[in-house]
Amino acid sequence: MIRPGAAPSEHGSVAATPLPETVLAFLRKPNPAVMATVTSTGRPVTVATWYLVEDDETLMLCMNADRARLKHLQSNGHVSLTVLKPDDFGTHLSVQGHVVSIKPDEGLADIDRLSRLYLGKDYPAREHPLVTVHVAVDRWFGWSGGQRAEL
Repeated sequence: MIRPGAAPSEHGSVAATPLPETVLAFLRKPNPAVMATVTSTGRPVTVATWYLVEDDETLMLCMNADRARLKHLQSNGHVSLTVLKPDDFGTHLSVQGHVVSIKPDEGLADIDRLSRLYLGKDYPAREHPLVTVHVAVDRWFGWSGGQRAEL
C-alpha cells in the first residue's frame, strides 16, 4: 500500500497517512526483522536488525557508527525492512521507506530502548559509538495465510 503525502515530525518528513492499527500492533512487537540497503554500486545488502516504532510512526534503527549499512543509507537513503512473525515466517510485513534522520545515539539512550524491547534490559555492549536512524514508511505489504493481509 502506498502512503502518499508528507507531514513534518520531530524526526523529519514522514508520510501523512497513518498506518492501520493492525499493522502498527504487529510492528510494535519485538519481532525478528531483516533490513535491506543498497550499496553505491547498486548491490542489495541485507542484515538482521532490531527496530522500534516511534509515536510518529517512523521506524527507529540503531547501528555502530562504522557499519557499512550506515554508509549505504548515507549515500542512498532507501531502506526496506521485513518483519517476521516469530512462530510463522509465512506471516510477515515488508516496508519500504526513506531515511529522515541520522544522528549520534547520545548516551546510548536509543539502543537501550531497543534492547529493553528485545532483551528486557539495557544494551550490554557500550564501548562503540552508535547512531540512530529514523525511517519514514512509504509503502508496506503484509502477507499471512498465503494472501495479502493487514495483519
